[in-house]
Amino acid sequence: MTKHSKEADRLRKIVEGFPRITVTVLGDLVADEFIFGEISRVSREAPVLILKHRERTVMPGGGANAANNLADLGVNVLPVGIVGDDEPGRMLLKYFRHKRIAVSGVLKDKAYTTVTKTRILAGMTHNARQQVVRVDREPLDVPGSHLTRELYLAARNYAKASDALLISDYGYGAATPALVNALREKGSLGSVPVVLDSRYRILQYSGVTAATPNEPEVEEALGVRIGQDWEKLVAAGEQVMERMQLQSLVITRGRDGMVAFDRKHKPVDIPIVGSDQVADVTGAGDTVIAAFTAALAAGATTEEAAQLANYAGGIVVMKRGTATVSRDELLHALDHSPPVTQPH
Repeated sequence: MTKHSKEADRLRKIVEGFPRITVTVLGDLVADEFIFGEISRVSREAPVLILKHRERTVMPGGGANAANNLADLGVNVLPVGIVGDDEPGRMLLKYFRHKRIAVSGVLKDKAYTTVTKTRILAGMTHNARQQVVRVDREPLDVPGSHLTRELYLAARNYAKASDALLISDYGYGAATPALVNALREKGSLGSVPVVLDSRYRILQYSGVTAATPNEPEVEEALGVRIGQDWEKLVAAGEQVMERMQLQSLVITRGRDGMVAFDRKHKPVDIPIVGSDQVADVTGAGDTVIAAFTAALAAGATTEEAAQLANYAGGIVVMKRGTATVSRDELLHALDHSPPVTQPH
């Protein structure tokens, strides 16, 4: 058996173990709404296109997308978050129930507006649809003390019964450094690995196990410009590892793949799987952290978890809209493309 086939076989065994693990997702639950229209004509009222409505879909986004990806990978998932008593919130709950995802950790509050990102896409009958505008609806305020307390209790109870805790922080207040710190300091997490995706405040977290930022987020956090400089990338990754006291770090780099950092090993450069001519990157980061967290929970090393996350990311960006990757798709990819790394 060759080295590559041994590695692929090991990754396959990790994926086959996903149904035996449970992951709690504490995060900002988002409704991703897509409105599709066929270009009809130019308006006489203003120089804009008039679209004839054809279709509307609402999919889980943000932390809800991470949970949805975990479910499609075969993982038992326990989401913790907040939705409003509104149509997008009800649609998210209905979607989770249909997928047999537990919803007892999802708080429903009348004063809260479910975060909804509406993307309007336009195209001709036989052409690909292109996004022309996005409209975001957001809560006016972050969750109050009562909701925060309820989130803490749900996350604490679920984490105790889980093999990993995934934090999906989009800045809307359901997942915060203070909440994660409270869970850790009160011993609620034990030895459960905590994996973080934080859009705007990654360095405010400390003591988590791993993080999966993209390169622009690292550049913004550190105030640096990495570009194609490998040494700068390594230095930035090591600085994030040190400041956050991480065991593992994965920096995603779009068409340049990703780099995996581990406290005990040298950084590993993993090139993109498949074509770099992507169809849609919407929600790809949620897929990456879902696969990475599931793999860590199943006993993978940092490099193994990053390889699986790389496969998952490569698959999902070839799909339109907010999408997921199934366990069968991941196994199929492993059968047809061995894991590779790039030397430096």
